[in-house]
Amino acid sequence: MSTTIPFNKPYMTGKELWYIAQAHTNGHLAGDGGFTRLSSGWLESRIGANRALLTHSCTAALEMAAILADLKPGDEVIMPSYTFVSTANAFALRGAVPVFVDIRADTLNIDETLIEAAITEKTRAIVPVHYAGVGCEMDAIMDIARRHNLLVIEDAAQGIMSSYKGRPLGSIGHMGCLSFHETKNIISGEGGALLINDLALVERAEVIREKGTNRSKYFRGQVDKYTWVDMGSSYLPSELVAAFLWAQMEEADSITRRRLDIWEIYHQWLAQSEQNGHARRPVVPAHCRHNAHMYYLLLPDLDRRTRFIRQLKELGIQTVFHYVPLDSAPRGQQCGRAHGELTHTRALSDRLVRLPVWCGLESEQQRVIQGVIATLAGFQ
Repeated sequence: MSTTIPFNKPYMTGKELWYIAQAHTNGHLAGDGGFTRLSSGWLESRIGANRALLTHSCTAALEMAAILADLKPGDEVIMPSYTFVSTANAFALRGAVPVFVDIRADTLNIDETLIEAAITEKTRAIVPVHYAGVGCEMDAIMDIARRHNLLVIEDAAQGIMSSYKGRPLGSIGHMGCLSFHETKNIISGEGGALLINDLALVERAEVIREKGTNRSKYFRGQVDKYTWVDMGSSYLPSELVAAFLWAQMEEADSITRRRLDIWEIYHQWLAQSEQNGHARRPVVPAHCRHNAHMYYLLLPDLDRRTRFIRQLKELGIQTVFHYVPLDSAPRGQQCGRAHGELTHTRALSDRLVRLPVWCGLESEQQRVIQGVIATLAGFQ
């Protein structure tokens, strides 16, 4: 019997363990050593952020952004319901109310035309989530934010190496949050980064990340001792994580090219299935450059998606669905509220299934494609 093709398989470039050994030899395993500086500098150079702060997860980056936003209990933050729990949790932890709006039918990103109607006197921020590494309509979102004096915090967890109208995702809002979780394109097991694009936020962000102390100033020689000056927590990753991440960043372009090749092969082979009405393929607007973070299909209904996942599993191919809308979750109903009907959120979340995408899949991809096409055709 053939082996199972997993949905995800973490990729190693070959230098990760060597760099981890170097970090140990250098005698610095805690945060903010040489590999952290290399990785942060790479992000600042490639993405264009004024400051990139590595964190131990994208969740941590979102939590830092929520603190920087100075949210008070009862303040409102607009976001999609179709996202990972951390998007809402980070702000709910500060007592803010997630206000969920519907997504677009094409990209599954937040519907920018619905944001303004959801704004109240309590609204403080907008959190666009770049689903599948495809950029939200950031020009419209930034215009709304300017007119209503709101912060924009990009949840770019899936967006490394993607861009919107030539601008890297995470560099457009006041802040951006990245993930390096093992399911992402560029990985460190767990890991993330907070991108600070508004210079006024940089100094406080450093303090929050260092447990609320001005330790960064101390190490730069700007103060003769450091002390507790603000709220914060320990958001730094260790040098072992940063060393692994640096090996990935060195190969970021080649990793992205390989994933894009896999994505394009899926897209070409499944065009006929879409024409036959068996499933809908992803939509990427012409002004967005994506990173092939995922390849998904939208099946006609929940029943066929359930059967699809089961039948592919029987063929030794792991496919998975994605988010359960947060507004329908027990905690989401307690601490957040939906604005409008969320029609597309409800319908599309029940129909979406993700196919395997990882470097190394190339030799097995035709097996996946043949299984997908045959299973979809069998539903008719």
